[in-house]
Amino acid sequence: MKLRIAGLIVALTVLITGNVIACTNYLITKGASTDGSTMISYAADSHILYGELYHWPAATYPIGTMLDVYEWDTGKYLGEIKQALKTYNVVGNMNENQVAIGETTYGGRPELGSQPGAIMDYGSLIYVTLQRAESARDAIKIMTSLVAEYGYYSSGESFSIADKDEVWIMEMIGKGEGEKGAVWVARLIPDGYVSGHANQARIETFPLEDNKSSITFRNIDKIYDTDITCVYADDVISFAREKGWYQGEDKHFSFSDTYAPVSFGGARFCEIRVWTMFNKVSPGMDQYWDYAKGFIDHNEKFDDGTPNPNKYATNRMPLWVKPTEKVSVQDMMGFMRDHLENTELDMSKDVGAGPFGNPYRWRPLTWKVDDVAYCNERATATQQTGFSFISQSRNWLSDEVGGILWWGVDDASGSVYMPMYSSITEIPFNYAVGNGSMMEFSETSGFWVFNQVQNLAYTRYNYIHPEIEKIQNEFETGFVEITPAVDAAAEKLLKSDKDAAIAYLTGYSNAVGADVFNTWKKLYNYLFVKYMDGNIKTKREIPEGYIYYAPEVKQPGYGDDKYRLIIRETGDQFKVVGGDGH
Repeated sequence: MKLRIAGLIVALTVLITGNVIACTNYLITKGASTDGSTMISYAADSHILYGELYHWPAATYPIGTMLDVYEWDTGKYLGEIKQALKTYNVVGNMNENQVAIGETTYGGRPELGSQPGAIMDYGSLIYVTLQRAESARDAIKIMTSLVAEYGYYSSGESFSIADKDEVWIMEMIGKGEGEKGAVWVARLIPDGYVSGHANQARIETFPLEDNKSSITFRNIDKIYDTDITCVYADDVISFAREKGWYQGEDKHFSFSDTYAPVSFGGARFCEIRVWTMFNKVSPGMDQYWDYAKGFIDHNEKFDDGTPNPNKYATNRMPLWVKPTEKVSVQDMMGFMRDHLENTELDMSKDVGAGPFGNPYRWRPLTWKVDDVAYCNERATATQQTGFSFISQSRNWLSDEVGGILWWGVDDASGSVYMPMYSSITEIPFNYAVGNGSMMEFSETSGFWVFNQVQNLAYTRYNYIHPEIEKIQNEFETGFVEITPAVDAAAEKLLKSDKDAAIAYLTGYSNAVGADVFNTWKKLYNYLFVKYMDGNIKTKREIPEGYIYYAPEVKQPGYGDDKYRLIIRETGDQFKVVGGDGH
């Protein structure tokens, strides 16, 4: 018997033809959150990824069942693996055990990006593992065992892995064409700290196996010992030595500097997104601002005097920081909506923002003028997001109730994060797989209606976005405020009838999805009518005796700063002579 890893993915109404290579993950430990939950965020930022909410129901399988694996990015068939005897319910990137996994692609050394015969790509690795894992540590064991047995098909990846008690970061890269499998390191984020990754490998040095807190893959069964805070591939260092990429003592080996050396783009387009979150929660981040802008030092020695024979970057940011104030789920929503505001690179302030302060730049990301290369900024919030989420795992509640995937489609700045409990058995119709695709518009698709609203906002951002933001905030604040009551009702039901409790949460999440969709549908109609043709129209009451009364019309223009810019560029070309300008 064979089963397809995702009837939902392999139906290929959502064929993705390019890598999801521009994502953002923020990691919050329970000691760093306001309510004691663990949280990770993820934005799937491919220009051609259709935003929909995946679902795999829990199931059992006979011994000998095989699972067909298809690459998440392309739908290409890669091979088959042994199916687990039991799988868990998965909603998006979170399962019924409150395990959540996100990723960002960093690529790394190009010679390691291809492994003939490998079966497990990073997307399949995530979704297969979610169907099998009972904890974050369990997920690390499953993921690393899968690539050891079946090979690793993708390029370098950073993974965020959380459960209701812990948050881990794991970085992995394949061994190329010469050997099967991957080299990798996984580290537990210390409780009370936050971390992040955004398409640049970030794990540098790490405790080695002679430290009681660290083990290698050959001892992977010891990962369930809570004293273990670091796990790594047996040959993560020796493989680099064989390739001639590292010299020196093992204790000075840096995973990211060896397998994915940071470049200008790795800092300016990637690390800067981590910096923005760190800067919001922790003091002292100014010292890393030049690094985040792409100015990378390679000094002969590190600050502690250690020699630097491998020419590693010497001014990098820490892997994690301790926040001065604890982080809420709404703080996380805010982090995901950052456009480099309050920095010198604020995307709404330079000439590229146009007359209406649009904090977006259309691709390509880099461009040339007279053979000189320039770049656009790559902020956390971006137009090409397919979907994003913030997972919230809560250890004081039952697993059926504790896991919430705050999930939204399209650009996070204009989206609404909707609470999808990870035990639900039915996905809201407007976000379900098969309702439209990237090249098939659907009137009932949340992805398309959110894109309609947000693409309209891009035309007059400083006028339209505040209207979107107001409704967005009303929804999300309301969801957060009602969550304790929903939790309590579900927990009460759970005591007598588990199925009834899950049905209640399924009904609630589906109602939320429908309400947001219907509101956004009406919002698009309202905004289109109001801002059509560059005017701003406001409906007025029809006075007695009138059949029709024209709306109030405003034409605020571009603003003095933009008009002065036009004059500087064109001189007297548009100057009105002998007239009043009407």
